[in-house]
Amino acid sequence: MEGPQTFSTDDGCVGDIVIEKCLVESKTPTCHVPLACGLQRCAFPVDGNGLGIWSTEDASHQLLTLRGHHQPITAVAFGNRVNPQLICSASQDYVIMWSLDECREKILQGLIPRGTVVSTRLGQVLCLRFSPDDRVAAVCAGKQILVLDVESRSTRAELEGHQGAVTAAEFCAWQAHVIISVSEDRSFKVWDHRRGSLIYSSSVLTASPLLSLFIDEGSKQLVTGCAEGQLWIFSLFDSHHYRCVTHVDLKKKRESFSSRRVESSPCSLSEESQLPSASELEKGDKIEVALPVLGLAHCDLSLGLSSECGSLSSDNTSCLWIGSSMGLLIFNLANCELEAVLCYKDFRNLSIQVAGSCAIMSDTSKDKVFCLLTSMFGNRIAGLEVDPAALLRSQRRPHLGTQLSVLPSSCVLSTSPLYFGIVEEKSAKLAHQKQPAVRSAVKDQPLVFHSKVRSSGYTSAPHATMFSPRTNVRNDCKRSSKCKSSYRCKEYPLETSLPTRLSRQRAVAEGPAAVRCVQFSGDGQRLACGLANHLSLVFDANLTGTPAVFSGHDGAVSTVCWSLDGRWLLSASQDGTLRAWSVRRTELALCLGKDMFSKPIQSAQFYYVDTFILLSSGPEIQLLKYHIDTCKDEVKRYKQKSRCRVVCRLPLTGAAEVTSLSAVNDFYSYLVLTAGRNRTLEVFDLNAGRSAAVVAGAHSRPVHQICQNKGSSFTTQPSQAYNLFATTAIGDGIRLWDLRTLRCERRFEGHLNRCYPCGIAFSPCGRYVACGAEDRHAYVYEMGSNTFSHRLSGHTDTVTGVAFSPSAPQLATATLDGKLQLFVAE
Repeated sequence: MEGPQTFSTDDGCVGDIVIEKCLVESKTPTCHVPLACGLQRCAFPVDGNGLGIWSTEDASHQLLTLRGHHQPITAVAFGNRVNPQLICSASQDYVIMWSLDECREKILQGLIPRGTVVSTRLGQVLCLRFSPDDRVAAVCAGKQILVLDVESRSTRAELEGHQGAVTAAEFCAWQAHVIISVSEDRSFKVWDHRRGSLIYSSSVLTASPLLSLFIDEGSKQLVTGCAEGQLWIFSLFDSHHYRCVTHVDLKKKRESFSSRRVESSPCSLSEESQLPSASELEKGDKIEVALPVLGLAHCDLSLGLSSECGSLSSDNTSCLWIGSSMGLLIFNLANCELEAVLCYKDFRNLSIQVAGSCAIMSDTSKDKVFCLLTSMFGNRIAGLEVDPAALLRSQRRPHLGTQLSVLPSSCVLSTSPLYFGIVEEKSAKLAHQKQPAVRSAVKDQPLVFHSKVRSSGYTSAPHATMFSPRTNVRNDCKRSSKCKSSYRCKEYPLETSLPTRLSRQRAVAEGPAAVRCVQFSGDGQRLACGLANHLSLVFDANLTGTPAVFSGHDGAVSTVCWSLDGRWLLSASQDGTLRAWSVRRTELALCLGKDMFSKPIQSAQFYYVDTFILLSSGPEIQLLKYHIDTCKDEVKRYKQKSRCRVVCRLPLTGAAEVTSLSAVNDFYSYLVLTAGRNRTLEVFDLNAGRSAAVVAGAHSRPVHQICQNKGSSFTTQPSQAYNLFATTAIGDGIRLWDLRTLRCERRFEGHLNRCYPCGIAFSPCGRYVACGAEDRHAYVYEMGSNTFSHRLSGHTDTVTGVAFSPSAPQLATATLDGKLQLFVAE
């Protein structure tokens, strides 16, 4: 056994990435021999029928070889308890249980250690697993699973049902009686080993055999991988009924990860480590055919990571080590993305460049990971120690410089377009205050005579007493108190259950008219929707009464937006016009036509506490300063006195068409989020008047909606929560982002959305995300889970839009056949 070899980088902030701790030469081929890694030791077959035990803590310890099998060892597994430490090995002749403490004592006494034979002649055993308390062992022999009692050496149950050889099995940590197994028949099964019965059987998942299995206790998810590099993730919550969360193609994930690394500027590396350059990454991606999933293990990245050098947030620890033939991958179970890739070929002095078998174990006490490998084309077995923090730092993304946040940290600059809008507003207010004083001074002066002339009486009212006011009536102020109580700001009930009960359904038009968008007012009293029949409607929040109708557009209304005070309603249409309506008078207050915009308006909203109108037209966003004249002149009412002008225009990087934009209007914020037709996300800082950050390849398809966690005036959230936003694209689910890092933190999949752009919305409390779907259902996701928690039925067509009430636990949904649904809490 050779001594340790170290491979590291020298980029200023990265330490040793991988160390080859040991190397063993076997007399027999080791391409697919079984491996096992424990907390302090690792095990592997030596010369076929010998069991080698090596200490991962001290490399100077001599290799311990246990012999008792006559046939080649086909499966090895460590027990879960430290004292006593058990290890089980299996071949076609025996299944032997070893106590490492007893074996060590016999070796010190000069005796040959012996194990305990618990079963004989079971055939080819491909997998061994201990229960969490080490009292039961599962032996995967052929197409069946034998559950053995470790103490009595008896068989408790025989689980049969697979059509192919069982390749892996795991005990469920929170349900000790449950065993989950995968097989070459490309399916997984859930067993109750105490009763010896089958609980659940999946369908055929893929075209290649399933090789590995992992159960994540934190997220309660089942992860299985196949020989063609496909990952399948299932939810193990009781109410989810083994629902499929997502399906991942590791080859595509590695290609996208490599492209992100090519775009970033890599650190300078020493000749010894030889991490790949951009050209080498591109060549390697073309050569690589598949990434067989040889092993899966938990990855704890919460320790030893700094926010300055690390690329992964310490809060997000739901990660997974994936061992493949080409290297090791760190996979994030929350956002289903690769965090880091370690290729064996990138470290040229490693003894094994292509692995045939892999076993991984995380050592949380040392912040290290031990990986045991066998050579695909040789007789070598190597042990590697990997530093995950150093690996992440070596592949970190370029730093943004200043951390972005929705909450402003500085005053408005004098050169900012927002500053000019504020100055104009203040000057207009001052002029409005001075103007009546000037008029009154002129009015009081005599026009013709230099002395006052007595009026003839034609302009004055007669002095007859019309009525006498009743001053002795007691005023209980009942009416005023009623009005005040109806608009009183009540706290949003955080402890109330989700709105899942269908309370009311209403058709918005007599004929077929799809509802394109829907939004509650800031006080939660009214609900506005835009229709495909060119109309905008405003309903009461409970969908009762006659709606207010706003007509004037010549195309489908694509956007409706309320002002912060609820007085104005903004609507954008496919006819290329933008209109602001007076909600109280139900009439047009401002109209911006096609002569002002060269391209149709995709998105529009009020911005900066109703100071501006923010919109997207073609490849640019525009900031408009507007003035709505509230004076009512019956003679010249046809003349529009409201005005609007463009303050600034900001084009998207690459001149791509803007598909969606979002900004906070409830409080002063400088940032505007945009999505482009080229699948990018771009953040604009309007205080500086420029682009602040660009995220390429945010989705596999163009984003059709950006939704920010804006909360409401009825709730309070932590300041960090306002930096979360969600994006959605057709066929690519929903992604949750953190504006401070511009990283995708979580993915929400499970709803059907393949053709029509369905809307999304945050709950006022910030704990849920709702979305529409094409299967006539609305879905509600919890922020801490990848799969949906509620599936709302009762719709008659595709759910195109969703909106949470800011003041009460209510959810409004809109459908393609022109209906509104209101869901309330139970």
